[in-house]
Amino acid sequence: MAFDLDMIKGVYTRMQERVEVARKVVGRPLTLSEKILYSHLWEGTPSQVFERGKSYVDFAPDRVAMQDATAQMALLQFMQAGRPQVAVPSTVHCDHLIQAEVGAVQDLKNAEDKNKEVYDFLSSVSDKYGLGFWKAGAGIIHQVVLENYAFPGGMMIGTDSHTPNAGGLGMIAIGVGGADASDVMSGLAWELKMPRLIGVKLTGKLSGWTAAKDVILWVAGQLTVKGGTGYVVEYFGEGAESLSATGKGTICNMGAEIGATTSIFAYDAKSAAYLRATDRKDVADAADAVAGYLRADDEVYADPSTYYDQVIELDLSTLEPHVNGPFTPDLAWPLSKFATAVKENGWPEVLSVGLIGSCTNSSYEDVSRAASLAKQAVDKKLKVTSEYTITPGSEQVRYTVERDGFLDTFAQIGGVVLANACGPCIGQWARHGAEKGEKNSIITSFNRNFSKRADGNPNTHSFVASPEIVTALAIAGRLTFDPRVDKLVNTDGVEVMLDEPTGMELPTRGFAVEDAGYQAPAEDGSKVQVLVSPTSDRLQLLEPFAEWEGTDLKGLKLLIKAKGKCTTDHISMAGPWLKYRGHLDNISNNMLIGALNFYNEKTNSVKNQLTNQYAEVPAVQRDYKAHGIGTIVVGDENYGEGSSREHAAMEPRFLGVRAILVKSFARIHETNLKKQGMLALTFSNPGDYDKIQEDDSIDITGLETFTEGVPLTVVLNHNDGTTDTFPVNHTYNAQQIEWFKAGSALNIIRKSVGA
Repeated sequence: MAFDLDMIKGVYTRMQERVEVARKVVGRPLTLSEKILYSHLWEGTPSQVFERGKSYVDFAPDRVAMQDATAQMALLQFMQAGRPQVAVPSTVHCDHLIQAEVGAVQDLKNAEDKNKEVYDFLSSVSDKYGLGFWKAGAGIIHQVVLENYAFPGGMMIGTDSHTPNAGGLGMIAIGVGGADASDVMSGLAWELKMPRLIGVKLTGKLSGWTAAKDVILWVAGQLTVKGGTGYVVEYFGEGAESLSATGKGTICNMGAEIGATTSIFAYDAKSAAYLRATDRKDVADAADAVAGYLRADDEVYADPSTYYDQVIELDLSTLEPHVNGPFTPDLAWPLSKFATAVKENGWPEVLSVGLIGSCTNSSYEDVSRAASLAKQAVDKKLKVTSEYTITPGSEQVRYTVERDGFLDTFAQIGGVVLANACGPCIGQWARHGAEKGEKNSIITSFNRNFSKRADGNPNTHSFVASPEIVTALAIAGRLTFDPRVDKLVNTDGVEVMLDEPTGMELPTRGFAVEDAGYQAPAEDGSKVQVLVSPTSDRLQLLEPFAEWEGTDLKGLKLLIKAKGKCTTDHISMAGPWLKYRGHLDNISNNMLIGALNFYNEKTNSVKNQLTNQYAEVPAVQRDYKAHGIGTIVVGDENYGEGSSREHAAMEPRFLGVRAILVKSFARIHETNLKKQGMLALTFSNPGDYDKIQEDDSIDITGLETFTEGVPLTVVLNHNDGTTDTFPVNHTYNAQQIEWFKAGSALNIIRKSVGA
């Protein structure tokens, strides 16, 4: 069954007219991304050219998707907007709060007991305001969206950084913070700086041990974790057409790891086959009728360097399997060089755990190819020494792969099937022994491998690879194994080799499921009560943030000068903290506890200028707040890299931080800060970072004439009586300056509804 078919057909009807007009307005052939962007303008029919990387544009997304951890804050904000129902189709997916510990059945039961209050809140608020609700166990948001909601040529925003997964089906799908989602659900425009475009031309065809995952592992190595910031990555070429729809989803999903706004593939025969296999024949038929609008114009493909800001070419037939890591997803190693890297860097060679699945690699194709290797291990009498886990992406995938015998095959090598949820990928892993902090290695088919992310142990060296390579290395029990050339000794003492993996893109007998886990909203939500207990430690109704006082900011204290990588995991950790995602006060106790203090090289230890003592970051900030003193956070490059979690912006705002000053921002985090009424500033001269001293009193001037394109000024008042003054940049436009003045974007919405 296709959800929202009339909406999809409406998009296609408008798209034809708007793309034709856009070609004339822009005056040249269009890329696929431009066709979708120009056909989703808030103004309707295009009337002007938007400059890539400079113009702020208002868009009208077709739908919103939220996972349970971020949906809590998004919906708490939406409830403040005063709207009776969501303005666009929207869904909530319960996937983040299920902790992996012993296995799917027990872990799901534990989650339902532990998170009942949150699930009941999300279910009731969905019921009241007209959102589709996917229960715990239904699956991971991105896989469920791909199976049910993603459609070629559409535009979606989602409160998770891996929302671009839907680009595998030709959709512009962008990760945002909850405030953005709240705006769109409230019927307002969604603002985005017109993205630049990177074209990736794929030629040749994958073979042997190489998988779609290796494409994005290679691209991450080329572009690094911030090389895609401000760009849409558009894949094309005969190589792109040879990839399965779910393989394309894998590539788009992990595009978040290069900072890309989103990634996308054109609609083709593989897309149509997947739509039909997932019971969406009507969507495929509608897409077929407008297929020419769901790909770039022929002139673009013939001369890509003229139409894209940057072009990369990759011959899939020459691509090696890759392993990326540790500690960062862009440290890319061709498999032929990985064993040497392991030895030269002293990384633990023994593999403790191999984990496959997650939102990135949990398709039928992924599971079937990994299962082909597990079956070889059984048939060739190989003893598997590494632990091995499987995380299905959805109940539909899980039910189908169980029916087809793959889960039994995994069980024969000791594989443990985890719940259809994020689990270890988001830090929801009760890994026994991790608390000892022992040095060890794991390898996953996930997307992120930041320090401490999976199990909380900073000494866990986490590597990312395809499910096939993860499985092969888990069978071998060591990182230095290359299944293409290395032999293994079986239980009979005989040397054997693993054959190349085999699998199927789609199940020959079709997908099957008994209960997909979907709950439709109430026909009339007006009588539904959304209850939040005032004594709850999990949920807390929001209070509006204060408006700007109308003056420059004087006498700010330095809360922390963060050194090196400072991701949203460092600013607002996941794992055990996920349970507080609906309670802003409680979750603020994790604010910046993972950031490295420049002055003492420690985490969660900063100087309180009121006491001259070192203490935990949240405690120091709460002391400043109690005394009515504002603070500033200083950071390095690509600050806020990683997840879309807006808690990383809301917590500092709630506790009284006034500004974040860094060398550069990750896109989503910068937007989240703006939405919450914070000052997001960058050094005009990155060298000025070095001028900031631990005991500084800091002023930010120029706010009384805060204007688009005009830098502000920072004055450092040092303890010895000297000062340093330097300009700082910002990217605020006129509307975003109003968000700052009002105290948050939501404050403006609330006023407009009450007017």
